[in-house]
Amino acid sequence: MIRIAIVDDHAIVRAGLRQFFADHVDFSVVAEAANGREALDIARAGGVDVMVMDLSMGDQGGVEALVAIKARAPDLPVLILSALPEAHYATALLQQGASGYLGKDCDPENIVDAIRTVSRGRKYISASVAEQLAEALAGGGGLEKSAHQKLSQRELQVFLRLAAGEAVGHIAEHMSLSIKTVSTYRARIMEKLSLASNSDLTYYALKNGLIQ
Repeated sequence: MIRIAIVDDHAIVRAGLRQFFADHVDFSVVAEAANGREALDIARAGGVDVMVMDLSMGDQGGVEALVAIKARAPDLPVLILSALPEAHYATALLQQGASGYLGKDCDPENIVDAIRTVSRGRKYISASVAEQLAEALAGGGGLEKSAHQKLSQRELQVFLRLAAGEAVGHIAEHMSLSIKTVSTYRARIMEKLSLASNSDLTYYALKNGLIQ
């Protein structure tokens, strides 16, 4: 039996996944969470074989939660199930510890295959993500790496919050950082992305499908 935790800020999505998983005799939903902080509590408590987690959530989002969960429960497979484009996020999140990445528009049976795969300690990688990884390993033989993919984990977290319109003080509070540190991250992000203002950040994120 594969014990599953569902993490999504929409109750109707959690209910739909719970009902879908109930049709599979080797699946058992043992926990649910609406945000990253609750997901971290589940990881700390243990008793879960696979965590299926959304990326865009209120409070602590999926990117921050993934980093925190892998720091405290490195052996827990986390499968990202998100509406955000696979092409922009999958490889970066796999590098940060995710066991797999699926778009919410995928075939439902792909989710089943992915859960069974990651529960065995393996990575679930779609054909398109495999191609991206192959290009990266080939040393740039494919498309040039996007500017935001060059950001560090922390820079990416701060970038997404800034692009969503959060103030520096609010970001500092929720990430347990000083305002000065967040401002430093902001300056680095602006330099790496060659941007000049927060509105530029938001436009960049929208154009590249990083926020909705």
